[in-house]
Amino acid sequence: MRWLTWSYHFFCLQLLLLHTQSYAKQCPQEQSLALLQFKQLFFFNRYYFGRCRAYPKTMSWKWGTDCCSWEGVTCDMATGNVISLDLSCSGLYGSIPSNTSLFNLVHLQKLNLANNDFNLSLISSGNVTQLAVLSLSSNSFSGHIPPSLSNLHQLTDVDLGSNSLDGQFPDIMNLTRISRLDISNNQLTGSIPSHGSGLQNLAVLRLYNNTLSGTIPSWLFTLPLLRDIDLSDNQLNGHLDAFPSKSLRKLYLTNNRLHGSIPSSIFELANLTYLSLASNNFSGIVEPYMLAKLVNLAALELSHNSLSFGTTSKVNSFFPQIFVLSLSACNISAFPSFLRSLELAYLDLSENNIDGQIPNWMWEVGNDTLSFLDLSHNFITEIKQIPWKNLNYLNLQSNLLQGPLPVPPPRLEVFLVSNNQFTGEIIQSICSSSTLEVLDLSDNGFSGTIPVCIGNFSLLDLRNNRLNGTIPEAFAEANLLRTLNLNNNELEGPVPKSLVNCAKLEVLDIGNNKVKDVFPYWLGNLTELQVLVLRSNKFHSSMREFEAKQSFPKLRIIDLSHNNFTGPLPARFLENLNGMRNVGETERKLQYVGETFYQDSVVVTLKGAEIELQKILTVFTTIDFSSNDFHGEIPEVIGNLHSLRLLNLSHNHLTVRIPFSLGNLINLESLDLSSNDLSGKIPMQLTRPIPQGPQFSTFQNHSYIGNLGLCGFPLTKQCGKDDPPELVPTTSSWFDWKVAKMGYGSGLVIGLSIGYMVFVTGRPLWFVKMFEKKQSKKKVRTRPIRRGRGRRN
Repeated sequence: MRWLTWSYHFFCLQLLLLHTQSYAKQCPQEQSLALLQFKQLFFFNRYYFGRCRAYPKTMSWKWGTDCCSWEGVTCDMATGNVISLDLSCSGLYGSIPSNTSLFNLVHLQKLNLANNDFNLSLISSGNVTQLAVLSLSSNSFSGHIPPSLSNLHQLTDVDLGSNSLDGQFPDIMNLTRISRLDISNNQLTGSIPSHGSGLQNLAVLRLYNNTLSGTIPSWLFTLPLLRDIDLSDNQLNGHLDAFPSKSLRKLYLTNNRLHGSIPSSIFELANLTYLSLASNNFSGIVEPYMLAKLVNLAALELSHNSLSFGTTSKVNSFFPQIFVLSLSACNISAFPSFLRSLELAYLDLSENNIDGQIPNWMWEVGNDTLSFLDLSHNFITEIKQIPWKNLNYLNLQSNLLQGPLPVPPPRLEVFLVSNNQFTGEIIQSICSSSTLEVLDLSDNGFSGTIPVCIGNFSLLDLRNNRLNGTIPEAFAEANLLRTLNLNNNELEGPVPKSLVNCAKLEVLDIGNNKVKDVFPYWLGNLTELQVLVLRSNKFHSSMREFEAKQSFPKLRIIDLSHNNFTGPLPARFLENLNGMRNVGETERKLQYVGETFYQDSVVVTLKGAEIELQKILTVFTTIDFSSNDFHGEIPEVIGNLHSLRLLNLSHNHLTVRIPFSLGNLINLESLDLSSNDLSGKIPMQLTRPIPQGPQFSTFQNHSYIGNLGLCGFPLTKQCGKDDPPELVPTTSSWFDWKVAKMGYGSGLVIGLSIGYMVFVTGRPLWFVKMFEKKQSKKKVRTRPIRRGRGRRN
C-alpha cells in the first residue's frame, strides 16, 4: 500500500514538471544574440590566476540553442527574459566596449563578472535599470566610476573591489536601496561625501586600500543598519565622532591619520566583534574595564598609536570570546594579567617595554589555541620553554634573550629570534622539524658549524654570528629555498655546487666571510635569483672565461667588491643582465623582495658609514665591483642597463676613457669611478649643472678622484690642447646633469653590501624619497585576520 502511495505522488510530480515546462518560455532571440556577441569579445585564459580556478562557462553557449539552458544564464520562466548572468571565474580575457551588447539585456537583475581580466576596460552602466546586484570585482577595470551608475535605482549590492579605478568617490546618494558597497583595493582619491542621509539601507561599506583623504563624515555612524565598515589603508584624518548607531559589528580604520581620543561611545557597541584602530595617532589611556561591555568582541587591534594600554585591571569577565589581540607599541611594561582568562589564537605585544622573564602563567595562555605570538622589540631576558603545541609563528626578535636556543614547538613554521644574545651551537632539533620554513637566527652569538638541514627551509638567515667551517653540500633537488643569508661569519671553503638545485632562490648573501673560490658562474642557471652578494671574501681569477655561459636573467643586485677578481670587466656577463635593462611598468610600483613578515633590505655606505635601508625595492638595481684588480676599459654595454641605480667600479685599475654610453643610464643615482687609471676628458654628459635639493646638496666631485689622467669640469685640472676632442654627446637623456658630482669621501660613497632584516634604522630621508617618489605609497601590513591586499569576505 505504501508503495502505491509513493508511486502516485511520483506520477503527480512528473505531471507537474511537464506542465511547468510546457509553459516555460524560451530565451528571446535578440537576447541570445547579445550574449553570443559578448562571448566573441574574449578568449579563455587558462593561465588566469585569480581567487578561484577559471572555468570556461561560455563553452556551452551555442547558436540555435535556448540561452536559458546556457551555463551562467538564468531566465524568468514566465517570460524567458534573461534576469541573471554569472560569468565569475570564467577565465575571460579581453576588452569590453562602452556599447557592450550586455546593455541589450534590459531585464537583467543580477550581473556577476568577478574574477576575469578585462584588460583595463572602462566601466559602463548602460540602460539596465532593473539591475539589483552588480559584481565586477577583480577584473582589471580602470578609469573613473561612471556617474550613470547612480541612475540604477534598484541597486542593492555593488562590488567594484580590486580593480584599478581612480578619480573621486562616486555619487551614490540616489541609490537609496543599496545595502552593500565595496570599492576596496582601488585608487580612489578625494574625500567621502559629507552628506549621505539617503543611504538608510546601507549595511556594509568597504573602501579600504584607496587614497581617500579628509575626515570621516559623521553621517556614516548614524546609519541605522550599518554593521560592517572598513576604511583602512587610506589617508583619512581628523577626530572620530560619536557612534550613536548600535548595529555596528565590524569597524576597521587601520593605517590612516586619525588622531585624538577614542570616542567613549565605541565602548558601548555591544554587538561589536572586530575593532581595528591600529596605525593611527589616537592618544589617551585605554583601561581593560572600558572594554567590559563589548561582550561579543573577538578581535581588538590598537597597535601603533600614541595610546597607553593599562595592564593592572582585575576585571575577570574581560573578553570571554576574544581570540585576536594586537597591542604592539602601546606602552605596556608587563604581561597583562587579564591574558590569563583568554583562549587566544593571535597575540602581538611587540614594541613595548616588557622586561625580565616570561612569567610561568603565560605558558597556559592559549595553550591549545595560540598560533601567532609576537613578543619582539621588548626587554625580555629569558624564555625557558615554548609550550604552545599549535604555534605556527613566533617572533622573539630584538630582546635580551641569552643562553642556548630553545627547542621550537612541533608545528612552528616561522621562527624569528634575531638580534638577541643567544650563544652555543645551533641545536640539531631544528633539523627534526617537518614544518619549519622560515628561520632567522641572525645577530646573535651562535658558533660551530651550519646544520646539514640548511636546505630544508624557504628562508634561512644566519648572518652576523660566529659560524665556521664550510657551507654544507646539502641542497637537495626541488628544495624551496628562497633566501639564504650567511653574511659576516667565519665560513671557509668553496661555494657549494648543490646550490644549483635551489630553483626558487632569489637572494644569496655570503659576503664578509673567508670563502675561497672562482666566480660561481653556474648560479646563472637560477632563473629567480635577484640578489647575489659575494663581497669581502677570497674570490679570485678572471671572470672572462665564465661570462658567456649563463645569463642571470633576473639579477638586480650584484656585489663582488673587496675580492681578488682580475682581468677585464666581464662585458658579456654585463650584457646578459636583463633584469637591469628595463623595469616594466608593473615592476615600477613600490614592491619589495621578501615576505610580509620578513623583508630583505640593503646596506649602503654613506660618507663612510654603513646605513641599512629597510627592504629591497624591486626597482633597486646595483652593480658594485669595487676594490678588486679589474683592468682594461669600462665596457660600453653598461650603458644598456637602463634601470641601473648605483654603479661602483672604484679602486680597480681601469684605464682609457669613461664611455659616453654611461649617459644612457637615465635612472642612475650614484656613480663611483674613483681610484682607477682613467684618462682623458670627462664627457659633458656627466658634467651638467646639478640641481638644488636635499639629495644632491652633499655631492662633490669625488666620483673621479684618483684618476690622474682625467681632466675637465668638475675637476680643477683643465684639459690641454693635446687632449683628443670628445665625441658629441646625445641630449635625449635627463641623466646628463645628474652624475657629475656623485662619488665618495666628503661626497657620497656607495660601497654596497646587503643585509636582510625587518626592522632597520637610520634611513636618510633623501635616499628613501629617491626610490619612493612617484611610486605607489600604499603600505602592505601583516594582519591577523586578513593579510596583504587580498579581497575580504
